[in-house]
Amino acid sequence: MSTQLRPTDVKRLNRRWRRSTQGRIGLIVESVTQPFNLGSILRTCATFGVDALWLTGNTADPTHPQVGKTALGTEQKLHWERPRSTPEAIAAARDHGLRVVAIELARDAVPLHEAPLEGDVCLAVGAEDHGCSPALLAGADTTAYIPQIGRVGSLNVAVAAAIAIAETRRREWEHGPADTSG
Repeated sequence: MSTQLRPTDVKRLNRRWRRSTQGRIGLIVESVTQPFNLGSILRTCATFGVDALWLTGNTADPTHPQVGKTALGTEQKLHWERPRSTPEAIAAARDHGLRVVAIELARDAVPLHEAPLEGDVCLAVGAEDHGCSPALLAGADTTAYIPQIGRVGSLNVAVAAAIAIAETRRREWEHGPADTSG
C-alpha cells in the first residue's frame, strides 16, 4: 500500500531528480494578464527548475498580490526580467544559449511530442485570449502545439505552459532518470 511521503522524503526524492537534470529551460511569457495564471506559471517554473523567465507585453507583475496567492511564494525563488519587447526577450533567450520553441496552435506547428526539446531550450507562451503574437511566432526557432482530442479547442495558458515544461523535463529524464528507490 502506498503512503504519502514525509517532507524529508520529498526533499530527498527531489534532490535525486535534480542531480539527473542538466538541461536548461527558459520561458518567455507574453501578455499573460491574469495574475492567477501567472502565479500558476511561476509555481510550475519553480517546481521544474526553469532557469530564466522573460515577461513581455502586458504580462502581470510577479509582485501583484494575486500572483502570490497562486505562486505560494515561489515567485521569490525565480530569476525574471521584463524586456521592453518580445523580440528583445527572444534575443535574451538566445544570448543565454537557448533555442526558442513557441507553444501555439499554428499552421506550421509540430506536435509537442515531436518538437526539438532536447538540450537547452526556451519555451514561449502567449496571451490567454489570442496566444502568441506574430512577433513571437516569427522569432521562434520552432512552433509546437499540444495535441487535443476533446471537444474544447484550447487549454488555459498556465496548463499549456505546465504541460510543455513537464514534457521538456520528461524528454530529458527519459534517457537518464534518477534512481528513485529509497
